[in-house]
Amino acid sequence: MAVNDKQKRFLKGLAHPLKPVVMIGNKGLTDNVLAEIDNALEQHELIKVRVSGLEKADRTAMVEEIALKSSANLVTLIGHIAVLYRAAKEPTIQLPKK
Repeated sequence: MAVNDKQKRFLKGLAHPLKPVVMIGNKGLTDNVLAEIDNALEQHELIKVRVSGLEKADRTAMVEEIALKSSANLVTLIGHIAVLYRAAKEPTIQLPKK
């Protein structure tokens, strides 16, 4: 399910006080990191991911790959921090209507 701009603004507000739950370092995107991101999305729905040690273009490509592989929506990418959202089977976050 894709989120629209109004819903992205809402999610950005919810994500503001959050701390990154997954940090990607020099080893890059591994299967274990993807599994951890999937697990975090399952539990929290909205997470922050810190991507370190890459140039901006590489960082953007990695975050887009994470969103694609985890079936999540990329809410925003600011610097080294990406915010991802994926609704749970029983969602706790109620998104505003379109």
